[in-house]
Amino acid sequence: MSENRKLAAILAADVVGYSRLASEDEDRTLARLRALRSDLIDPTIAVHNGRVIKRTGDGALVEFRSVVDAVRCAIEVQNGMAERNAGVQQDRRIEFRIGIHLGDVVEESDGDLMGDGVNIASRLEGIATPSAICLSEDAYRQVKARLDLSVSDLGVMQLKNIAEPIRVYSLQISAAAEAKPAVTAGAVAHAPAKSPPELSIAVLPFVNMSGDAEQEYFADGISEDIITALSKLSQLFVIARNSSFTFKGRSVNVQEVGRNLNVRYVLEGSVRKSGNKVRITAQLIDATTGGHQWAERFDRDLSDIFAVQDDVTQQIVGALELKLTAGDQQRLAAEQTQNLEAYDCFLRGREHMWRLTREQNVEGQQLLQRAIDLDPNFAPAHAFLAVAQALAYVNQWSQSPSRSLEQAIESATHAVALDDRYPYAHWALGVTNLYLRRLDVAIREAERVIALAPNLAEGHESLGNALHYAGRSDEALVCFERAVALNPYYPDIFLHFHAQAMFQLGRYEEAVAFLKRRLVRNPGTDISRVLLAASYGHLGRFAEAREEWDGVFRINPDYSLEHRRKVLPYTNPADFERVVDGLRKAGLTE
Repeated sequence: MSENRKLAAILAADVVGYSRLASEDEDRTLARLRALRSDLIDPTIAVHNGRVIKRTGDGALVEFRSVVDAVRCAIEVQNGMAERNAGVQQDRRIEFRIGIHLGDVVEESDGDLMGDGVNIASRLEGIATPSAICLSEDAYRQVKARLDLSVSDLGVMQLKNIAEPIRVYSLQISAAAEAKPAVTAGAVAHAPAKSPPELSIAVLPFVNMSGDAEQEYFADGISEDIITALSKLSQLFVIARNSSFTFKGRSVNVQEVGRNLNVRYVLEGSVRKSGNKVRITAQLIDATTGGHQWAERFDRDLSDIFAVQDDVTQQIVGALELKLTAGDQQRLAAEQTQNLEAYDCFLRGREHMWRLTREQNVEGQQLLQRAIDLDPNFAPAHAFLAVAQALAYVNQWSQSPSRSLEQAIESATHAVALDDRYPYAHWALGVTNLYLRRLDVAIREAERVIALAPNLAEGHESLGNALHYAGRSDEALVCFERAVALNPYYPDIFLHFHAQAMFQLGRYEEAVAFLKRRLVRNPGTDISRVLLAASYGHLGRFAEAREEWDGVFRINPDYSLEHRRKVLPYTNPADFERVVDGLRKAGLTE
């Protein structure tokens, strides 16, 4: 049998505690593994140009053309697993250990690989802790200049059945961690810096202690309102809701949270609501030491809920010794309503809107409208109703999308008239004006959001989008990078926004890289597949363009380029025609 000796990057992975999981419920465990392979693992391997050498019941050996590709793949998989395990009981989670080595292997005629290169990768996987990646020194040397995250040196170790001791490095993964992408300018900065900003904070979702799962929205709403208040302070760096809420339902180590989100301080707490009474506990912790800076319990009537929120934010300001101006103090005050039922409807409606599906959008609109009926002067309800209506327009979630857009501009305008200092009111007005193709207004409103609340990721994302549609994608990329810094566990749509900007700048290879990563996180997206097909068309990769184009209509048989041309608010129509041209080059449109 002929053989070929070569240098290869080998990744070995298996499931922690697979035998226990299988013995408890074999059918369920196998079904979950099959789903993970089809939805996460195999697509991620393909994106990073890997080749599966062999599979075991609970793991795999994979060859990559470079260690960089292997590490990127490993990080994507571990991040994906962190997202899927959120809220799952510890003993029910599927967690992977991964080992990576660069070494000499023998490739046999059937494509199988043998030799020390494979054996060392397998031994590294065996010593990795759950959800971690172990690298040999040879592998680490190839990637250390391209990693944005800290690596622990485990020292020189003697691995079982390996003749020479080798130095081992451990990479502990969280959803915020990522190898530097292959792109340069405009690349997303996911990974934390070496040390967090001195005045930086993450507000974890408050724990619902009411004994009623139906009250989750209330505890979440309190947390979100505190985040919004703190985001108004330019002295602070405040992590976005989307990233903080990644830790919901998980037993977490505060120091780990600080490292993952790159913040100095973490606020955690609980909410117990019973009848007309509410108990809120909160504690501010220095994540670098684990020491408590401040802690307090508030037992109040439910009607005092806004006063409690103000107290919590003021206590944080005091504990951090922030020097606030009179204007800062005014902006800090929570947006209030005297009607507690209206506030309750608002919290539930906002929660539904954030879920970004047709059904949740409809329910969210109904609840937000109910809040307005109960208190017509409550600006937050008008603002979030406007955004929900704008989403209904863009996604065709209503019977009359054009009417939804008309309603959105009315709601947003009214929100600003009611409270010109509420940042989400200007966010809503910017979003709606964007889709009315009033790009100057959209840019101005997004800048107003940032002035009112420098830490709201939505403000920077909105400004980036408006600049992109105005044909200023170089500037847009700077905004997107700031949004990602504030929201390191960003929604996958951020990858599409980056790709659009790259595409507009003619940087098609970089657009492809972002779009492939989005497809790993969201295989059901039609818009990213269209842009990927167009990118491939411009690159002359016509077979791949056809494959993605066919996938669009498997996902959404009703997809319409004409509808997208109508709703995407490009100042210069040629920017959208660049997409059509890419498809035309691949023979996908007339």
